[in-house]
Parts: sequence; C-alpha cells; structure tokens
Amino acid sequence: MDIRIQTSKARTFLPGDIWKTLQPAVDRCHRDILSRTGKGADFLGWVDLPSSTSDHFLEEINEGCKRLRELADVIIVIGIGGSYLGARAVIEALTPPFSATVKGQKIPQIIYAGHHMDGDYHARLLQYLEGQEYALIVISKSGTTTEPALAFRLLKTHLEKKYGIKGSRRRIIAITDRARGALKTMADREQYKSYVIPDDVGGRYSVLTPVGLLPLALAGVDVKQLIQGARKAEQELKRTAEIEKNPACEYAAIRYALYESGKFVEVLANYHPGLHYLIEWWKQLYGESEGKEFKGIFPAGVNFTTDLHSLGQYIQEGRRMLFETVLTIETPETQLVIPRDEENLDGMNFLAGKSMHEINALASVGTTLAHLDGGVPVLELILPRLHADTLGQLIYFFEFACALNGYMLGVNPFDQPGVEAYKKNMFALLGKPGFEEETNQILQRLQQ
Repeated sequence: MDIRIQTSKARTFLPGDIWKTLQPAVDRCHRDILSRTGKGADFLGWVDLPSSTSDHFLEEINEGCKRLRELADVIIVIGIGGSYLGARAVIEALTPPFSATVKGQKIPQIIYAGHHMDGDYHARLLQYLEGQEYALIVISKSGTTTEPALAFRLLKTHLEKKYGIKGSRRRIIAITDRARGALKTMADREQYKSYVIPDDVGGRYSVLTPVGLLPLALAGVDVKQLIQGARKAEQELKRTAEIEKNPACEYAAIRYALYESGKFVEVLANYHPGLHYLIEWWKQLYGESEGKEFKGIFPAGVNFTTDLHSLGQYIQEGRRMLFETVLTIETPETQLVIPRDEENLDGMNFLAGKSMHEINALASVGTTLAHLDGGVPVLELILPRLHADTLGQLIYFFEFACALNGYMLGVNPFDQPGVEAYKKNMFALLGKPGFEEETNQILQRLQQ
C-alpha cells in the first residue's frame, strides 16, 4: 500500500504507550470484520469487494458509459448520502475543474440532484436542461427515499415530455436492489438499463459498486486503476491486525485513544481544493457509522489554507476537545513557479522561483507546528500523488478503519437508526398515510 500514516504528533498527547494496550481490542475487531461475526455482519460485503470485482465487469461498466455518452452531454446523478457522495468525491478530486475533456476525451457534465429538497435548485436545473441533451442515473435501493424519489419524479416527467416515453427509457439508468423495491419494479416495467447494489453493501460503503463506478467511468475516471488501488489496500489491511504494521489499525487505535482522553471532534484537513468532497464523503462515513448510543467522534472538515482564515482560529485557540488529521499529497501534477516582479509592490519577491506546491507544503508544516503548540494532536495521511490508484487505497483504508472504530465503540457501524427520527416527524407534518397519530402529537406540541 502506498499511503503512509504518521501518528507521532498525536501520540505525544497520550500517556505513555497507552494506545498499544488497545492491541487485544483491535485484534478482536479485526477478526470480527474478516470472519463476519460482528454487529451488522450482513453488511460486510464491502470487505471483499475490490478483489471480487472482475475486470470483465469493469469493461461492462465502461461499455455502458460509451452508449450513454453518445446520447447525452449532461448526466444527472440522482441520489443522497452514499448514493452520490463517493462518486462526487472521486470526480472532484481527479477531473480537471475547468475542462470538459479528460486525456483528450470529451466527457459529459455531471450534475447532482435529489441530495436535498430545495425547490429553487431543482426548478433551475429543469430550466437548464431545456437546452441540453441529457440522461439520468437514479440510485436508490428502495426507490422511496424522499429526496431522490422527488427529484426522480420531477426529472423523469421532464425527460418524458422532452423525448417521449419511449425515447426517455434509453436515457434512464437505474442502480438499485437486485430483486425488490419501487425503483426495481419501475426499472423492470419500463425496461431501463439497470445495475445492482449488492445486498450486503450499505450506501456509505458503496462507492466501489456500480453506485460509484458508473458515474466515475462516465466522468473519465479510470475505474480499473481505482479498483486496483483498493485491492492493494484490501490485501494489506487483511494481512495482520498488528497496530504498527497495519495503517488502518493504527489510525483506529490512535483515534480511539484520543477519544478516550477527551478528544471528541476530529477535523479532517486538506490543502488541495479537489479533496473537498472527499472530506464530505468521509464525514458521512464516520458520522453515520460511529454516532450512535451517545457515543462516537464528531467528524468535521476544513479546506486549508482557505479555512485558516476562519475555522483556523477556533482550531488554534478554541476548546481543546479536538484533534486533526491532515491529508497530504507529496507530488503535484504540475509545478507552477512564482515569477519575479521588478516593482515587488506586493512584497512577494522572496517567493520568486518557488513553486506553488512548495509554498503550500510549507504552509502545511507551519500550520501543523502552530496547532501542536496550541495543544492539538495531529495525525497525517500521506498520499504519494492524487491518482485513481491512491484514491482507491484511501477509500478502502477509511472504510476498514471506520468499521474497526465502530466495533471498538461497541456499536453497529452499518446501520443508521437515528436518521429515521427526522423522517418520522417530516412524514407526520406532510400528512403521509399511516402517520396520523404522529401528526396529531406533533400538532399538539407545536400549539404548545
């Protein structure tokens, strides 16, 4: 595995080698993952996913993308949570932000819908699509999750008016359950091209399934290299549970030790704007997996150096309840050098001849030193470069470490019972059939 972890700047905040005493717990949790005997074992399909994904299947994905590119210049990915965050994270990280081509190949514009319920956003999207050749990828196991279901209804209606019912069928791809659910029923009836979300893989662990692979391939990401990287991580992280030889075990052990010492917030930081949505994906992965039974570390994220001028103040001098994990990229794609200016009105000639990457890297070093002086433990995850292979490794690394931490906390890292609380209230307020009693109770509360 090419990703390295540096924990020495966090271990100094822990008494002695207390993190090493967690080895028996890590052994047990590692064993529970591989033997599928822990809580939520029915959703451990992601563990073997990289090695079980065949090159033939990836070719099938790529072939499906060719057909869709011929039809559409714009692809709408409809989904919420893990149904879109993983794909968006990798697309934002690996595709050029100001270009419609990847390696000389024209790629469609990827737009996201169904990840919230703002009417203005979706109305403006429909207006934009009037003048575009577009297609839909709708992602949902059930087909009844409110946000994507509403977006799909709106977009499907618009698509059918534009292309006709028959023409629209070629422009809709469903990624859904193998055998049941509203979306599966509709896909079968309308004969949409469809892909299966494995029964034993939950949404936030699904980026290496068709949920992520199809949008990624459409955006020009090399999905074979992504899976290849994940296979490297799978092989290494399965091999041993020894904390000092398994980076995921080391990360999980240090996080747990810091949590036990009173550090209840983890701030994932990066110095590369393309990693913004990787942090958003990570927040969902850890927030939904750990935050149960009034336990767990709160996952937060910052984009440096931008956020050093805002949240950086709190990290430096706020409550000492947090620790920081920094994503570092060693080698950039380009070396943009600062030119010399004869007038030097901005006083920046002292940086002339240095690359932006060098300046950014030294800003990271200076920030880490400042945060350490301010009492913030700092972990570092080092990627040799930003590439499909290394992102595949990072995705699997975070998934494995997250499952370990969930088991160490004694919770089921693969369910999300708390998500149902807001849905229950929302359905009651909207008058959904079957929620009449809850509607009356909420109305009484609001009157009070």
